[in-house]
Amino acid sequence: MQPAERHARHFQAELELLKTRLLEMGGLAEEQVRLAVKALVDRDRDLLQRVLGGDEPLNKLHIEIDGRCFTLLALNQPRAADLRVIVAAVKINTGLERLGDMAVNSAEAAVRYAQHPPVKRLIDIPRMATIAQGMVRDALDAFVRRDTGLAQQVLNEDDKLDALKTQIFRELLTYMLQDPATIEPALDLILISRHLERVGDHATNIAEDVIFMVSARDVRHHAGDDHPI
Repeated sequence: MQPAERHARHFQAELELLKTRLLEMGGLAEEQVRLAVKALVDRDRDLLQRVLGGDEPLNKLHIEIDGRCFTLLALNQPRAADLRVIVAAVKINTGLERLGDMAVNSAEAAVRYAQHPPVKRLIDIPRMATIAQGMVRDALDAFVRRDTGLAQQVLNEDDKLDALKTQIFRELLTYMLQDPATIEPALDLILISRHLERVGDHATNIAEDVIFMVSARDVRHHAGDDHPI
């Protein structure tokens, strides 16, 4: 095998490992979000503490993946298509680390919420979490499979999250107006819904990066356009 061919194979193997590590990080971030909402619904203080202290593996992966990306850039001269993959990986890595932050922020709000009587039965917040987790999973699958169709589906899901967040706000506002004692815990639920919306936003960002990575087409700020991919 010629040195150039050996180098090319090593580069592609490193790219595949990079994708695998991003999938691992996405799975960790998604699980943190799931546990934060489960702990909120179950009023499980022990589980909330697990979420609050559970972002260290994410932080370590964030540093490792950044290192892998910069090594690939420094030791190779990637062609345009591969360069877009590496740049997308850097951006996705940052987004996934922020998902962990959103889970921690949600858990902090849930700790405060658990100090009050329940405002209402929680239905729409778990629904938001399920949609947001699915968006993250699909966006990462789209990245690994270079699937712009799946990426576009992620963009389309974002409207559902926005609608649920608005619905949650309106419903909780009614409770707050009727009973001032619900104001503080209701505000924490509104805050959690906003964190879950941000999870969806990060998934949307990943999907946009996938579309750019595959087709070199920038769909930011007009993700709802009906242009063919």
